[in-house]
Amino acid sequence: MPAVSKPCSNSSTFNANCLFSGYRVLDLTDEKGHLCGRILADFGADVIKIEPPGGDPSRHIGPFYHDEPRSQNSLSWWFANANKRGITLNIEKAEGREIFKSLVSESALVIESYPPGYLGKMGLDYQVLSEINPSIVMTSITPFGQNGPYSNFKASDLTLMAMGGMARLLGDRDRPPIRISSPQAYFLGCLHAAVGSTFALYYRELTGNGQHVDVSIQEAIVLSLMITTEIWDLLKVNYQRSGCYAEPARPKALGPLKQQRVYPCRDGYVTLFLGGGATMGLVKSSQGLVRWANEEGFAEELKDYDWVKHNMATISQEQEDFVEKPIAEFLLTKTKKELLDKAISNSILLAPVCSMKDVAESLQLAARNYWTSLKHPALNQTITYPGAPVKLSQCPWKLYRPPPQIGEHNDEIYLGELGLSSTKIAALKQLGVI
Repeated sequence: MPAVSKPCSNSSTFNANCLFSGYRVLDLTDEKGHLCGRILADFGADVIKIEPPGGDPSRHIGPFYHDEPRSQNSLSWWFANANKRGITLNIEKAEGREIFKSLVSESALVIESYPPGYLGKMGLDYQVLSEINPSIVMTSITPFGQNGPYSNFKASDLTLMAMGGMARLLGDRDRPPIRISSPQAYFLGCLHAAVGSTFALYYRELTGNGQHVDVSIQEAIVLSLMITTEIWDLLKVNYQRSGCYAEPARPKALGPLKQQRVYPCRDGYVTLFLGGGATMGLVKSSQGLVRWANEEGFAEELKDYDWVKHNMATISQEQEDFVEKPIAEFLLTKTKKELLDKAISNSILLAPVCSMKDVAESLQLAARNYWTSLKHPALNQTITYPGAPVKLSQCPWKLYRPPPQIGEHNDEIYLGELGLSSTKIAALKQLGVI
C-alpha cells in the first residue's frame, strides 16, 4: 500500500498533530448535515460554513440563549457549528457560483444537504466540481439518498425516525411510538457522513482522486437498529417496544415474561436487573439488594428466596411479580445517589437514570475533563460545551473557535485568501451575492 501523502489541499499548514489539518471543507448543509462538518473541524479541518446572505434559516431553531430568539443565540447552531469559519454566499447567482468554484479548486471536501438534483441545476454537481478539482470529495446528506422513489421527498427528524423504524421501538407497547427529543436521525446521518467522508479522503490520498459520498439518513437509522431487521427477515417477528420492561427470550409454550427494568425511586428513576438462574453475578446482585432491603425492614418475604431457581426462561409471571413488588416498594424510599453508592459497594446491577443535571455534575465526566469551556466574544461570555466523543493520543480533539457570526470571515476569505478587492466585495454585497 502506498504511503499516505500530505493532504492535497494547500488551504492551511499541515500539522501532524491534527488529524484533518490541511484539509479545507466547504459546508453547504442545513440542520440535517451541520454536525458532519463540526466533527471534522474538531479534529483540525478548516471547515467554512457557507450561508446565504442574511444567514442560515437554521439559526432560528431554538432553544435560545437566555430565551432570546436571535440569529446568534441558537443553542443548536452553537453545538453543530463551533470550530467553523463562516462566510455568506448566494450560489443561486452566477457570480456566487463562480466564487464557489474558486473555493472548490482549493478544497478537499464539499458537504451538502440540498435535495437531489438541486446543485445539478446550479451547475455545481459532483461531475462539474470534479472537472474543476479532480481530487474533490463531495458528501451529500439527504433524507433518502440520491435515487429511489422517495429520493425527492422532504422529511423531518420525526418522519425519518418513523420511516427508519426506530420510532416503533421507542416507548410503551400499549401507547403510540415516540421519538427521542433531540434530532437523533440527523445526528446519525451526520456521523455516517463524517465516517464516509473520512474513507473518501483516505482514498483520495492513496489515488489522488475524489468521489461522491451518498448518505441516506433513513439507511443510517436502519443500520442502528442492529438485529431487529434480521429478526423480521428470519423469524417474521416484529421486535416490540417494551418501555421500562424487558421480555426475555423464552419457549413459546411458556408464554411471554414481562420483567420490569426501570423503577421509580425517591428522586427519579433507576434501572435494575433483578433476576437469577445460572448467572452467579446476577444471583449475587439480587441477593445483595434483598439483604439491604431486609436491613431496612423491607422485602421480608424474599429473605430466603432461592434466586438460583429464578430462571427467566422458565419462571411464571406470578413468580416475577412476587419478587418485583417488595423491591419496588423499597426503592421508593431511597435516592438515586443512595442506590448507586450501595450498588457500587455491593455489586448490585443498578444504575440511576440520569437527568441532564446529573450528567452535567457527573464525577466520571469531570474526572476525564469532558466538559470544555469556549469564549464567545460576541456575548462576552464563556460557554460550556460537550467534550470529545473519542480521545486520540496523537491527534487530539480540540474546541477552539465559537460558531461564526453571519459573514464573520468574509473579509478574511474573500480579501485575504481569494484576493478579491474591497471594491469588488462591496459590489458583490450590493448585488446580494455575498
